[in-house]
Amino acid sequence: MSDAWERLDPRMLLIHPVREVGKFLPVLIGLVVAGGVSGAGPWALLGVVAPVALGVVRYLTTTYRVTDGRVELRRGLLQRHALSTPVDRVRTVDLTASPIHRILGLATVVIGTGGVVSDADERLELDALPREQATTLRVHLLGSRQAPATDGEHGAPIDEVEQVVARFSPRWLWYAPFSGTALVAMAGLIGAAAQFSEIFRINLSEEDFAAVDGTFVLGVVAVVAALGVILAVAGYLVTNGGFLLSRHGATWHVRRGLLTRRETSIDVPRLAGIRFGEPALLRLARGRRVSAIVTGLDSSQASSAVLLPPAPAATAYDVARAVLADPAPITGPLLPHGRTATTRRYTRALMGATPFVVLLALLVVGGASAGVLLVAVVPFGLALALATDRARSLGHAHLADHVVMRSGSVVRSRAALGDSHVIGWNMRATWFQRRAGLVTVAATTAGGGGRIEVYDVPELAALALADAATPGLISQFHEEVR
Repeated sequence: MSDAWERLDPRMLLIHPVREVGKFLPVLIGLVVAGGVSGAGPWALLGVVAPVALGVVRYLTTTYRVTDGRVELRRGLLQRHALSTPVDRVRTVDLTASPIHRILGLATVVIGTGGVVSDADERLELDALPREQATTLRVHLLGSRQAPATDGEHGAPIDEVEQVVARFSPRWLWYAPFSGTALVAMAGLIGAAAQFSEIFRINLSEEDFAAVDGTFVLGVVAVVAALGVILAVAGYLVTNGGFLLSRHGATWHVRRGLLTRRETSIDVPRLAGIRFGEPALLRLARGRRVSAIVTGLDSSQASSAVLLPPAPAATAYDVARAVLADPAPITGPLLPHGRTATTRRYTRALMGATPFVVLLALLVVGGASAGVLLVAVVPFGLALALATDRARSLGHAHLADHVVMRSGSVVRSRAALGDSHVIGWNMRATWFQRRAGLVTVAATTAGGGGRIEVYDVPELAALALADAATPGLISQFHEEVR
């Protein structure tokens, strides 16, 4: 790479101004309407000049350079920003291309360094470079710290051998409604209907509600559910269409997106572990999802850590095995937390259902039929089912040099974190946990949410887990594990 400062590709002059016009669109519409009323006519369109000029200035004032040791970016005219980071701090490199970028042969490069960025102006983003140049830059940033390896069978550099692990299949669309987006879409449709009724002042009287029969209500529910499913499937296809997970030497590559194409590259040494997502709805459809725990990336950058969207469970297990190089952390048995932890699951679930039963009892006291109490079977039944599933899900283990923790029911996940990436342990206990001899144990790391944790672990089992993963770190403070 050259030490000279470079500009972005000139073809961005076709994108930046258009983008700025889009940001100012409400103001421009107001100017046109005001101009028509005041008689200014076409002169009101002069307001377009400002956003277009802003886009051009942004292009002209943005320069960057990539040396052997640093990545530097300068941008801004009145408020000048200078960003710089060492190459060895680079965790991920994202290549994103919207439809217009793809037409022009460009890509936006977003360099992830692990820093906590709350302002878009502080992101290391190059928007945009020629596609070939962006790919070359990605290889340089992620490959400059490692010696090229060779394929023992063919003698070719491993970086040139693409090992495809998972590829998008139309069958994956089956899992879209079970990923939770369908519920979000239905909630959005209901909210939009409510806003629509307020805007047009649609008021329904008691007579209107009385005239509605059960068939009509079921029909409306079915239509809303169908629209929610359609939106969920469409959103899944747009986001994950063309998905491909592959490995090039010491780098994992994820490519996805039907309209806006996004490519994420993760340096293998920075991949601390994985989260194996098993939410209830997805388990019902026999699906799973997989995300990476990447050193230096926090939970706010979760989209850069996706290794597999909701997909068949068999595919998810294949991905987990390929990433971890051992199936044990995902398929191996976990240690149960004992009867006391199980009892806590049932106690807390039944306490959550109690207010509904109390409400039904008050209705009976107020004059309602005693048969109303039969409805209490529903919340109690749900509470027992939830407690049973949570008790079965709870577990931990030390498998194949990985700390493995699983918990949850509605949103269940199994996290596997490599021993070498564990930087500390956090054990805490509430008053009730202390009386039961249980603790919540967390293995801290520099990636993902900063920790993986599991609840209600017997204290001695928690200490044994910590000592197995990081020998000597805990034993010097606790005689029980010496």
